[in-house]
Amino acid sequence: MRKITIIGAGHAGLQLGIGLLGQGHEVTIVSNRSKEDIAQGKILSSQSMYNMAVALEREQGLLFWDEACPPLEGMHVRAGNAEAGVMVDFRTRMPAGQSVDQRLKIPRWMDEFERKGGTILISDVGIAEAEALAAQCDLLLVATGKGELGKFFERDDERCQYSAPQRLTALTYVHGMKPREDFGAFNINVNPGIGEFVHFPGLTLSGPCDIINLECILGGPMDRWTDVKTPEQHLALTLELIHEFFPWEAHRFTNVKLTDNNGILAGAVTPTVRKPVGTLPSGRSVLGIGDIHILNDPMTGQGSNNASKGATRLMKAITAHGNRPFDRDWMQEIAQDNWNNAQWSARLTNTMLNPPAYVLNILGACQGSPKLAQALAAGFNDPRTMADWYFDEQGAEHMIASCAEAPAAA
Repeated sequence: MRKITIIGAGHAGLQLGIGLLGQGHEVTIVSNRSKEDIAQGKILSSQSMYNMAVALEREQGLLFWDEACPPLEGMHVRAGNAEAGVMVDFRTRMPAGQSVDQRLKIPRWMDEFERKGGTILISDVGIAEAEALAAQCDLLLVATGKGELGKFFERDDERCQYSAPQRLTALTYVHGMKPREDFGAFNINVNPGIGEFVHFPGLTLSGPCDIINLECILGGPMDRWTDVKTPEQHLALTLELIHEFFPWEAHRFTNVKLTDNNGILAGAVTPTVRKPVGTLPSGRSVLGIGDIHILNDPMTGQGSNNASKGATRLMKAITAHGNRPFDRDWMQEIAQDNWNNAQWSARLTNTMLNPPAYVLNILGACQGSPKLAQALAAGFNDPRTMADWYFDEQGAEHMIASCAEAPAAA
């Protein structure tokens, strides 16, 4: 049994902590927010989770909302503008995923962590506190970049594509949206040069809802959020932008209302990869996990998926390590393994933020090729499957050709 401390009670930290308890380890999680603080606070993310990551949570017995949460059963992609209308339009089924408001998920997981014998400490952690924690455990993991600890994980310039935010993201949780007639979908709407409008069903404090994610190109016509001060103004601008730039979706939003006044969030994220092995002043090494290693723009919904997959890999690696020391070489090896897997989610998201012409060709070809549309949806579930075709023009051309429907025999 190893003694492990995790700073940060987010998705990655809690899923890992619960898993490690199940493997027989002694685990402490330090959070700067209580369960009540999280449940009563603002939404934390959009957290669209695809089947692969959801299955990992199910294996750990952590899906407490299967009956209440509407499923994500497919993907619907449309691209166009107000003048020309919809120019790309395709949909495809995918294995079911789900989105559970983290104001529900995190407090429930904190309860589960304590029920299984874990210890939760509510405290801010600075350098001195981190040193004390590191001295008392076999392995210190950092699952938050807030405060003083963030400076121990420097930016990895070689792996970062952007040095500034590419979108202003506005999230809105609503009730009253007109349901789809086919299946619960991860809806992606693209207005080239303007921004994106992503929405999908989810579960929040007040029951089933729909989650709206507006991705506004900075300085563009959707970047109007500076003067928004109240929840009412946030909803009004959200609906205004949908009607103006995605009119083909507007009819579904005529009777919506906010789920609650905290069901809104707006801000900009710089997609960042950090060097996840940090060094405390004492010389002790600490390992950063989750968003502190790879932080994606929310557009493609990869953050929570990376957290789940990364936590599962790390849980297995810690247990397999036995009684050997968790030294810097081991941490570097684990960090490289995480990058080998999660780099494709970063490349998917970064490519969608500034898509080259061949990616637009892929989207266009999906209209006439169910096989290609299925491959795209599978790539959101597991971006590693896109490595040979989504990030390279020649690979894309080959993939489009290989998925083309054969002409019918005369």
